[in-house]
Order: sequence, then C-alpha cells, then structure tokens
Amino acid sequence: MLRYFKRKENPCAEESSGINTSLESSPAKKTKKNDSNSEKSCPEVNEKYPSDPGNRPLISSYHPNVQDEVRRYYLQKGPCQPRAHEFPITEFGRKKRRFVKEWFDDFPTWLEYSIKNDAAYCLCCYLFKQGGGDAFVGDGFKNWKKKSLVYGHVGGPNSTHNKAQRNCEALLSQKQHIETILSNHTSQDRIDYRIRLSASIGVVRILLKQGLPFRGHDESENSNNRGNFLEILEWLCGYNEDIKAVTLKNAPENLKLTSPDIQKDIVSAISVEVVNRIASELGDSLFAILVDESRDMSSKEQMAIVLRYVDGGNVIERFVGIEHVMNTNAITLKEAIDDFLSRHGLSISRLRGQGYDGASNMRGELNGLKTLILNENKCAFYVHCFAHQLQLALVAVAKNHDLVSDFFTLVANVVNVVGASAKRRDILREKHGDDILEALENNELSSGQGLNQETSVKRTSDTRWSSHYDTLISLARMFKSVIAVLEVVRMDGTSSEQKLEARVLLDYMRSYEFIFCLHLMRKVLGITNDLSKALQKKDQDIVNAMNLVTVCKERLQAMRESGWDSLLTQITLFCEKHSIKVPNMDECFAAQGKSKRNAQVITNLHHYRVQLFYTVIDNQLQELDDRFNEKNIELLLCMSCLNPRNSFSAFDKEKLIKLAQYYPQDFSAHDLEVLDDQLENYIVDMRSNIEFSELKGITDLAQKMVQKKKDVTYPLVYLLLTLALILPVATASVERVFSAMNIVKTRLRSRMGDEFMNDCLISYIEKDIFTSIDDETIMQRFQNMKSRRGQLPL
Repeated sequence: MLRYFKRKENPCAEESSGINTSLESSPAKKTKKNDSNSEKSCPEVNEKYPSDPGNRPLISSYHPNVQDEVRRYYLQKGPCQPRAHEFPITEFGRKKRRFVKEWFDDFPTWLEYSIKNDAAYCLCCYLFKQGGGDAFVGDGFKNWKKKSLVYGHVGGPNSTHNKAQRNCEALLSQKQHIETILSNHTSQDRIDYRIRLSASIGVVRILLKQGLPFRGHDESENSNNRGNFLEILEWLCGYNEDIKAVTLKNAPENLKLTSPDIQKDIVSAISVEVVNRIASELGDSLFAILVDESRDMSSKEQMAIVLRYVDGGNVIERFVGIEHVMNTNAITLKEAIDDFLSRHGLSISRLRGQGYDGASNMRGELNGLKTLILNENKCAFYVHCFAHQLQLALVAVAKNHDLVSDFFTLVANVVNVVGASAKRRDILREKHGDDILEALENNELSSGQGLNQETSVKRTSDTRWSSHYDTLISLARMFKSVIAVLEVVRMDGTSSEQKLEARVLLDYMRSYEFIFCLHLMRKVLGITNDLSKALQKKDQDIVNAMNLVTVCKERLQAMRESGWDSLLTQITLFCEKHSIKVPNMDECFAAQGKSKRNAQVITNLHHYRVQLFYTVIDNQLQELDDRFNEKNIELLLCMSCLNPRNSFSAFDKEKLIKLAQYYPQDFSAHDLEVLDDQLENYIVDMRSNIEFSELKGITDLAQKMVQKKKDVTYPLVYLLLTLALILPVATASVERVFSAMNIVKTRLRSRMGDEFMNDCLISYIEKDIFTSIDDETIMQRFQNMKSRRGQLPL
C-alpha cells in the first residue's frame, strides 16, 4: 500500500514546533521549489499559536499532518474569554451596545472574543467547520444588539456547529482514537503504560526541581553515564520491582517513554499546568507586570515576565514565562508583552502597575515601554525599581568623590591580586586560619558551631553594590592575612610588574587614609544594605518601602551629627592593632603626590571630618533625596494615608478620595460618593478596634481586613489597599529569574531551545505550585497533547 499512498511530509520547520506527531514519517526528497511554495502556504509550526481569534490563520492553512495537533492545543487551552477586559462600546443607530461578558457563562465551551477585532468567534467551528460562510469563523460576530443570533448559530442537533462540537469531543476522547481501536490494548497493557508514564514523570520532577540536565553525551546501553534521566530511572528500577517489570529493557521498543521528545512533552505538560494554576489563582483580579531583559548563555536576549497581584490580602509575585526577543527596543518588548497577555487570557485593561529598571527603552517619556502601555491604559502607573535607584545612588557617590573612587578601585585590585592563583588563595586561608587560632587562644573570639569557618575575600560586582559591603567586611576581618599574601607577592612575584603592584598596594593599605575609607564606607554601605535587602522582598509594598527609605536617611543624618567620635575610635583601635601610624588631627594635612606650593593649608581633622566624613554622607543623602523624593510623587503621598501606624495617624480622607480618582476604571462617580461615607465609618471602626492598633504596614492591614471580613464591609477601601499593594517596588523577582536561567541553561546546555528553557524555568522557580500538581493531572495533560500509542486505564 505504501507504494501507492505515500505519507505527506510537513514542509514547515518541525524542529521549532512544541507539538510533534508521535508517528514516525519516512523521509522524502523535496526540491527547493517545493520548499519555497511550502513556506508561503504553510504557517510556521510553533507552540505559540495565536490566542486571539482575530490573529489566527485558518485551520486549513496548517499542514494536514499537524492539524489535529493544533486542534488539541486549542481544545486543551480552551476558548479565549478575556472576562476582565473593558469591552468597547459600539453605536447601533441611536443606541450603544457592547459585548456582554455574561455570554461566556451562557456558552462556556465555545464562545470566544477577539480583543483585536472586537468580535465574537466560535472555537469549535474554527477547528472543524468545513466550507461555507459564517460570521463566527470569518470576520467575527459584532451584532451585539441581537443575542438571538448567537443561539441561531448553535442551531439544532444536526447543525454545523453541533457537528463540530461533537468532533471536538471525539478528538479528546481516548476511545475514539484510531490508535486505540487498532492496537486493542488489554487492561494489563494500560496499567503497565500508566506505571511506565508515572515513573518517567517522577524522574522529570526530580530533575526540574533541581535544575539538572536531562540527557547525556552518550545514552547507549554500553555507556557508563547515560544522562541523568536514564540513570535515575535505572536506579529507580533497582528499588521497585513493579517499575522494573515494565520499563527500559522490559518495555515495548516503541513505547519506552524515555525519548527526548517524551521528556519535553512531560515538561511542557507540567509548565502548562503551573501557568494555568497561576492564571486560575489570578482570575479577574487586578495585577501589575514586572519586566526585564538579559542575555542567556547562548547570547540570546530573553525577556522575563513576572505578575504581581493580591490574593487574600497577601502580595504575590509569580514568574509566568520568558520570551526570546530579537531586540530590546520598546516596540518589540510591547509586542511580546501583548502576545503573552493574549495567550494567557489576560487583558491589559486590568493592568495597574509597571515595574522596570531605569533604561531608556523602558522609562522613556516619548517612546519607552511604560509610555506605550500608558497610552492604552492610563491606570497602569510606572514605578522605577527602588533597588535600581538605590544602586544608582551608591554608584553616584563612589564616582563623584575622588578619594572614594580611588579607594574602591584599589580594593578591587587587592582582591584580584590576592585571589589571582590557587597558591595565593591557599596562603590566604592558611594565614587566616593561624590568625583565628591565635585570637581564640587570646579569648578575642568566641567558638561555637558555624563560627570562624574557612573563608576568603569576596569579590565585588559592578551591578550589585551590596557585594561591596561584603567585600569590605571580609577585607577588614582578614586584613592581616591579606597583608601577608601581598608581602609574599612583593618578594616572590614572577615579574617586576607584579612586585611593583604588590608594593603599591601594601603602601596604600598601610596608610591611615585607606583604613579611614574602609571603616567609613563599610558603615555607610551597612546602613544602605539593610534597605537593599528589604527592597528585595516579594511582599514589599510601596508605602513601607518609602518608610524604609526615610529610616535610611534618618540613620545617615544621625551618623553625620553624632557618629564621628565612635567612628574615629574604631579606626584608632584598628590602626593600633595592625601597627599603622595614626596622624595627629591638629597637624597640617599633607596630600601625597600633590605640590605643597599652592595647596590649601588645612588640618588632618578638617580633611578627614569635613572633606571625607561630611562630604560622603552629604552626597549620599542628596542622592537619596533626589531619587526617592516622595514630595514630587502625589500618588505615593495619597497612598501613604493608608498607613495604619500610630493608630492611623496618617489618615486623610481627602487624599484617599483623590487617590481613587487616579483610577477612573475602578471608581465611578457613584463609587466616589459611596467611598466618602465608607472612609468615615472605616476610620472610626479601625481606631476603636484594638486588633488593628498594632499593625505595622498596609500589608498587615490588608491581611487583617480579610481575616476579620472587613474587606466585605468596606469593599472600596479594600480596593484602595489592593491598588497600593499591587504597585511594584523592585524588580528583584525578575533578577532572580535570570539567576535561575544561569543555573538551568549552562555552558554545556547552551543549545537548549527557548520553549524547553521556558518550561524548565517555570517549574524550577514556581516549585510550590509545581509540587502541588498531582501526577494524574500531568498524565491527562500529557495524554491529550497528541495521539499516543499507549493508553491510560479507562
């Protein structure tokens, strides 16, 4: 028969597809002419099939070999029903009408809505209707004033729509699959298949949770290392006879469930279930979006997307996907975000916050990403990442003060020289170990579990100024050992350049100026480090973040006013311990390397106290004031009135009503009038209720209101709280995605595809949701992705 009926080959690039056929196809020769025609007539097979019905190509335009796979994809995903979307109004003569979201409840299994075309579609007819015109398949249905036409589309039992719906049900039914009918599986075959699939899913779970690779370089039976997946599965067989009896060598050759395609299908099924769980948790709630981009190991630009929303008074940030973008201009990023929101049934009309770093393509006033989104949704307020602003403030201080800039440059050189070779690091550890033993004998250090462990001088990072704080701490603690290593380099260096560099660093480290800068910057960075760590919490809210910035400013101001004497005492004790000369503060200051002829005559006290101590703190305060100036952000001022501290002392009804006016999509004119009365009752209730007297922030307030059912009593006030909590503070969650990306996609896995990496990252990062998904759900998702030779027990 094969001589007369040759299987059609898919001219589209199957390697880019996230959906593959399970039946092997024989190779066929194709000419360049056929390839060219195929590229024009067949859409690219890609897992990211358009979600919006208005963007979908006709099902007949897909290659026949993959049409059923496309159908399964859409049937598993379900109809596109953006319930939270603000449906536009259309004029029909003198009447105004629009799509009604309650229609989704009347036709939950097939009715779809296109945000792009403002039209309704039928999913079943799109997938199976053959020929003929129908508004629900072509241009879409827009006659909102006649719902009867929707019922007319359904028709009688033998209507075209009902036939298409029966075809959809048959496609997802195992009993109707031709493979099921031809294979005639016994009950035992189905049980064995389930055990085999469950074992493969269990191995995939382990690898995803740990971010480990699946495959090995040589997976043949004679290999000593067949890759993590096969090795763990083989180990599992050694401990479970039931699994051993039906897997690997004991499994049918064409149904082992261990191939790379099967592994990717299982990972994809898990990823889809995790994202669906997040989408279900989000529902129609308001949300904010946090976005950043970075290059992966194969130098591809990847855009990570995190959603921030409130559930039960708790602030939640969830990673929902990573998108490969060809470039990082604002228009490309905006298109990628629109495509992502459309695929997951999210509407930009429900967006209430944007969180990015300060790059021009993100925050540009004319063509930045935040401006493009604000043009569509005026309530999607942008907040520059607080952690990034703090980073810029610290960088500005380091660059604008010559002595501080030189100090950090030389500290980086010291770290590089000391850690340049394994031999030097060994010497450093040995010297530091001897110093610890000496200190323990002199009772200068306390001993105990976890104390005085082996360590080294930590390296700095230009993009993480909190790392400079750790470097200064380790440098002060290992000062004597670092000096000893530099002495060794000065005496035994392999070149004159190394010896000279070590001698220069030794002279600088043994100077009073270095010790002063070391203690001063360690103190300043210690104050800002607490703020930096607080800003990286997922549940941090904008009001509390501004309070933390205020606390940081107050601590710096207190240090300026009363911290000089204690700092000078610490420096003096350190110098005496390490035999460093302490200058007389009343003597004239002599600047090294500068001519004394035209130099200003100042004392050492003036130099260190005014030119260094006061100037550094003043510069830091000025930068914080410029970058965190809440007086210029009226929105944040209004939100601060929700703060429950000190018995709601910041409460201001007029400002809270003004805050509601910033969100016209959520508060109508009637709602504003009701809010006025609710606020009066709310503040009396809160101040008289002892359970609300010890709250520390608006996050605690929201949780307590949900706990005591006050969110039902004062729904509009709780909505204001939700809007304040949604507003993003920092993009630390997105940065964590890129850290995870470097774990999942390593140098040895640099050829990993974008879709597979996205699926692995979702499971790896959202472990709590991943763990809560049972194997049965994953099996059903996996089974319905395509036709399978094996069938689960009925």
